[in-house]
Amino acid sequence: MIDPKLLRSSPADVARNLARRGYKLDVDALTALEERRRSAQLESDRLRAERNSHAKAIGQAKGKGEDISPLMARGEALAREVEDADRALEAITTELNDWQLGLPNLLHESVPEGRDESANVELRRWGAPRQFEFTPRDHVEIGEHLGGLDFEAASRIAGARFVVMRGALARLQRALAQFMLDLHTGTHGYTEVYVPFLVAGSTLQGTGQLPKFEEDLFAVRGEQKFYLIPTAEVPVTNLVREQIIAAEALPLKFVAHTPCFRSEAGAAGRDTRGMIRQHQFEKVELVHITRPDDSYRAHEELVSHAEAVLQALQLPHRVMALCAGDVGPSSARTYDLEVWLPAQGKYREISSCSNCEAFQARRMHARWRNPATGKPEPLHTLNGSGVAVGRALVAVLENYQNADGSVTVPEVLRPYMGGLGKISAAR
Repeated sequence: MIDPKLLRSSPADVARNLARRGYKLDVDALTALEERRRSAQLESDRLRAERNSHAKAIGQAKGKGEDISPLMARGEALAREVEDADRALEAITTELNDWQLGLPNLLHESVPEGRDESANVELRRWGAPRQFEFTPRDHVEIGEHLGGLDFEAASRIAGARFVVMRGALARLQRALAQFMLDLHTGTHGYTEVYVPFLVAGSTLQGTGQLPKFEEDLFAVRGEQKFYLIPTAEVPVTNLVREQIIAAEALPLKFVAHTPCFRSEAGAAGRDTRGMIRQHQFEKVELVHITRPDDSYRAHEELVSHAEAVLQALQLPHRVMALCAGDVGPSSARTYDLEVWLPAQGKYREISSCSNCEAFQARRMHARWRNPATGKPEPLHTLNGSGVAVGRALVAVLENYQNADGSVTVPEVLRPYMGGLGKISAAR
């Protein structure tokens, strides 16, 4: 949520920033809504003051032995007027709050200009794509040849955009997740957390998925309505909701391995083949909770930790700075990591690392106590995939494939695979 004080004091500046995203802020509507709220607040305060003053008058009259019946009648009327004014104020405050919840975050000044992904800026590359002496197969063909990826069985069970994994490939996916967790906890200083995979709507509102992106979520209805998490960012970031964190406890760095569930409502016809875009997948998610002054340094650190996974796996990749029109609504600045996929002959996203500044913290009422002021102030939150497990599996299968259809196991994963150096088709 954008700072309400900034919205009230500098709506034109906010509008100019949001226009970089292609978002048109109706300043006149905002001003009118805020004026209605202010008028309702003044009326509520006036009536409350009159009621309090009237109550004193009743007490004084009673002390003098005067007839207080007329005063009591007016007091009852004032009480009803205060209730009506409070209801009116609550209604306009809710309307203004709901309107503000629909606004995207302000962009950091360093975000490149541009309307879509074609304007994203490449910052750096790591590793050279492998030169094959044969035509590289895609991960679907490799996995089916090895008997480890079964999309037909998944379709019978659940429908499109699911996969069944078997044998060595199921173990390889598990090995990838375990390796990432060990790297981030052992080398990068993260605390591993296990979190719910079902969350309340208020939790998704806190991180910005609701109300705008409900169609992308899977809802589970029972006595209480839950949502399956689209990313571990949601429950992990909400660990600090409605909390005031001591300054000396910051930064907090969490890592979690979870399944993720997305309806892919806006992705009809895109990446229908294979594992690139599925309803159910796994990620190892990284979350930083920081002081505001530290968040952009933490952002660079977060990206480097995600990169370390790809470098350890010896997977060629590049880092992209997303342009204004491609940055997600909750983020102030985002870097994407894209891994090389030989069968597609291009780089594909495998991690998105975002600094949300105080946008999520305001929605979650997550604060820290600033020693300089002694007052609670919004934290800064950051998140990034460290990395998407399924897409890492895709990248390993395609980059480590051999002419005979086997797949070499990356060196760093062999301890998790019982020393297995190569995955071959069962005979």
